[in-house]
Amino acid sequence: MLEYRAEGLCRNAGHLRREELERCLANGEILQSTALAFDTARRLRFEFGGQHAYMAYEDCVDPAPGEAIKDIAVLTRVGRPTCFVITGTFRDENGAAAYRLSRAAAQRACRENYLDLLEYGTVIPCTVTHIENFGAFCDVGCGISALLPIDCLSVSRISSPADRVAVGQQLLCAVKSRDAQGRIVLTLRELLGTWSENAACFAAGETVVGIVRSVEDYGVFIEIAPNLAGLAEADPTLRPGQAVSVYIKNILPDKMKIKLVVVNRNLGQPLRFEPHYFVTHGRIRRWTYSTPQSRKQIETVFA
Repeated sequence: MLEYRAEGLCRNAGHLRREELERCLANGEILQSTALAFDTARRLRFEFGGQHAYMAYEDCVDPAPGEAIKDIAVLTRVGRPTCFVITGTFRDENGAAAYRLSRAAAQRACRENYLDLLEYGTVIPCTVTHIENFGAFCDVGCGISALLPIDCLSVSRISSPADRVAVGQQLLCAVKSRDAQGRIVLTLRELLGTWSENAACFAAGETVVGIVRSVEDYGVFIEIAPNLAGLAEADPTLRPGQAVSVYIKNILPDKMKIKLVVVNRNLGQPLRFEPHYFVTHGRIRRWTYSTPQSRKQIETVFA
C-alpha cells in the first residue's frame, strides 16, 4: 500500500529539473510547491523549473460527494505548500509553456489507493492543521482532513486540544471510525500506553514535573504523562494548566491510583508533554488501558 504524505512533507517541485518534472508528469508522482497567487482567472499560480504552473479552480480541491468547492478553501492555499500531480502542459496567454496541475487528482488518488483501504485501528502519520474546542483537525494525506476529537487525545482529561497538540505538529494516530460522510475520525490515546505501561516509567519516592488538569473539592488531578494522572490533596490556589513539581507518594495498580504531594507550585513556565508512543506501527484490534485488578475498565475495541 502506498503512503501519501501530508502537505508540507511531499517532494518539492521547485527543486526538480525539467527532465524530472516530465518524469513526474508521466508517472503521476505527487509533488508540492508554494502557491504564489490566486489570479483573476481564478487559478492558483506556481513557479518551478523556470516555468509557470497553474491550477484551475475546479482542480484545487476534491470535495466530498454533494459538496461544492468553497472559495476560502482555495484562497487560503496562497503562500502555503500545496500538493498536486502534473496533468499536462499548455501555452499560457503569453504563449509561454506552462504546467497544468491538479490537487484534486492527488486527493482522489490518496483516497482511492490509501485512505479508503485503511482498517480501523491502523496506525498512520498525520499533521495537525488547526484546532477547535472539540478537537484537532489533521492532514492525513494530500491535504485531506480528519478529526481527532478531544476525548481521543488522551485518557487524562484536558480542557483544550491545545493542551496536548499544536498546529504543525506531526503525530501518529489510529483510525478510529468514519463519519456519515466517510471522513476518517482519528484517535491518539491508544498509542500513548496503558496505565501499567505509563506507571512503570515512575517510582514512588521520585519528584517529577506535572500539569494540573482538574481542581476538585476532594483533591487535585495532576498529569505526569499524557495518559497518566495522579491525585494530590485539595488546594484551591492551583488552577488547570499550571505546571508544578510533585512527589510520588504511592503507586497503587489495583486501584489505578497514584498519590501525589505538590512540592513546588511556582515553576513559572508553561508545560506541554510531547506524545510518548508505545505503539508506532501496524494495527491495534483491542486496547485495554485498565489494570487487571481494577474495577474500572477503560477499553477500546476497533471494529
